[in-house]
Amino acid sequence: MPALTLNHYTIRVRDLEKTKDFYKDIVGLAVGDRPPLPFPGYWLYCGDIPTVHLIGYRPEDPEIKDGPSDPASTGRLDHIAFNCDGLKAMREKLKANGIKYDERVLPRLNMTQLFYLDPDGISVECNFDAKETESQGMRGY
Repeated sequence: MPALTLNHYTIRVRDLEKTKDFYKDIVGLAVGDRPPLPFPGYWLYCGDIPTVHLIGYRPEDPEIKDGPSDPASTGRLDHIAFNCDGLKAMREKLKANGIKYDERVLPRLNMTQLFYLDPDGISVECNFDAKETESQGMRGY
């Protein structure tokens, strides 16, 4: 039986509240219902789908030894991507929050992508429809 859609991805975070706020305030996800699990965490929703699961400290987990200036290696996971709208507003939000980003326009598709890091050093990609692309090229903040 084939996969139908992406369900979610889970991040074990250094700072649960800071990371929750980042995905809510910067990425635009909503904190939503989560089962009464025996450890701290949040489920963050993209529309009606709990797309990002955050796990806070659990005594049985190994210590997270990296830090914000030395982010975790994500192995073969390179980034997580969202389809978005409001390119200009997202640029302004990232700048206002001091979040550095790279901007790329995909050849032939002419869609704009913004790449930036979450508080744990995981790369987030926001994809914007070609109708929001102003000009070809790359830029960043």
